[in-house]
Amino acid sequence: MTKTQLVAAVAQSAGLTKAEAQRVVEAVFASVRDALARGDRVTITGFGTFEVRNRKARTGRNPQTGEAIQIPAQRIAAFRAGKSLKDAVR
Repeated sequence: MTKTQLVAAVAQSAGLTKAEAQRVVEAVFASVRDALARGDRVTITGFGTFEVRNRKARTGRNPQTGEAIQIPAQRIAAFRAGKSLKDAVR
């Protein structure tokens, strides 16, 4: 499902226009993004949890030359599915 399809589905199920649904979807995404940028965890009961994880620095390999390169530590966004979502997918 693409973002456009998500907006259409939200509009249909909530009885909104596509423009209103677009603003709602964008607001939800912005809220999640802003919370993660602050280092907060976002838990949506019955769906899952978005969180920030720290990835350690490590040594990698350049696939073309085989040369060792240093990959710096970084923060990444991660999602862990909740039980209800896992059960629905099964």
